[in-house]
Amino acid sequence: MSTSKIHDLIGVGFGPSNIALAIALEELAQHSGRDLDALFIDKQLHYRWHGDTLSSQSELQISFLKDLVSLRNPTSPYSFINYLKQQDRLIDFINLGTFYPCRLEFNDYLGWVAEHFADKVLYGEEVVRVEPELDNGHIDHLKLVSRTAQGQEQIRRARSVVVSTGSCPKIPELFAPFKDDARVFHHSQYLTALKNLPCSAGQPMRIAIIGSGQSAAEAFIDLNDSYPSVKVDMISRSSALKPADDTPFVNEIFAPKYTDIVFQQTAHDREQLIKEYHNTNYAVVDPELIERIYRVIYRQKVARQFRHAVLCRQQVEAALATEQGIELTLQDLATQQRRTHRYDAVILATGYERFSHQRLLAPLQAYLPGLEVDRNYRALATAQLRAPVFLQGFCEATHGLSDTLLSVLPMRSEEIGRALYRALDIPTSAKQPKVSVLASA
Repeated sequence: MSTSKIHDLIGVGFGPSNIALAIALEELAQHSGRDLDALFIDKQLHYRWHGDTLSSQSELQISFLKDLVSLRNPTSPYSFINYLKQQDRLIDFINLGTFYPCRLEFNDYLGWVAEHFADKVLYGEEVVRVEPELDNGHIDHLKLVSRTAQGQEQIRRARSVVVSTGSCPKIPELFAPFKDDARVFHHSQYLTALKNLPCSAGQPMRIAIIGSGQSAAEAFIDLNDSYPSVKVDMISRSSALKPADDTPFVNEIFAPKYTDIVFQQTAHDREQLIKEYHNTNYAVVDPELIERIYRVIYRQKVARQFRHAVLCRQQVEAALATEQGIELTLQDLATQQRRTHRYDAVILATGYERFSHQRLLAPLQAYLPGLEVDRNYRALATAQLRAPVFLQGFCEATHGLSDTLLSVLPMRSEEIGRALYRALDIPTSAKQPKVSVLASA
């Protein structure tokens, strides 16, 4: 199906980033008196944020004040505080005495906000590519090709595009052959995959968790607490579980103003900054969760009942699927000794990758060299491409570690919104510098 209608904007994906953008665009429309014809397309059948990872032990690692809008507009009706008020839980949450809601609740908050924009969202369609449409040597609008769950192709057009498709599970090459084996799955499929395993019916299982970050730790604790028939080995190349550094001075790197500091650096200096603070976000665990795991292991020693293990300095050298289970050959990085363990299931808490925008924008490669962006997240384009393309969540290398997190959503969404209004020649209440464009190749 194709339509001749040309939207002002099509947002690809409707996760937290594009929900925040929808809020910012609503505010800008109120200030300018001109509402953009915006449409958002999301492949999920209904709104869910990391839905398959929302175990009972999963807590947000960021203050609720860093919601979709409060850092920019604390009086917004879309704040987490107003959500609590509308759910009649504000006093109850205050009584918790915490800044960190469980992810289940934050997911509900995001869904609550998303529902306010239901008339602007199409669920159940996946945008598979964005194509140019040349007119007298220029591209003033783009063609977006999407596919429904039933495989039907849809074509829509827009004067601008914001890509916010999020991350994809990172599967180590060693485990690629197991993609159709229900016994081996990425942590992103955690809840659904567990429902199909014998432990859900109370049967004994031995499960390996590959990884040493927050996801691995949360899976370890959830299996310990919720599945008493399960024995768990957490397998890590690291010498120990490392704590996330969320101390106040370090946390300043996630402040919106720090984005300017990072962007103004040379490519080499940016890389060094990101490397310096890598332990704030990658392959690290909340300190309280580390302590919980340590207590579990210690109490096993006291009781002399060794149900779980944390196996550090272990490299997975080989993986073999048999009828009896998944056999993992581990090499001790300290002694070089190898041992083979058999598991009934393997959970890959191996992180995520952010390359989906490259596939999506491949037809525009000639007009978006290198997919580099300006300060306002607009992809630098050749002169032929007049239709702006913005990237959300793919700019860590230029904008810093906060780019993939919730911390900068309120400010980033306003920056993109104002840049959109300028690119589409719609006045707003505040002037911003022009967006830079590469010269024609």
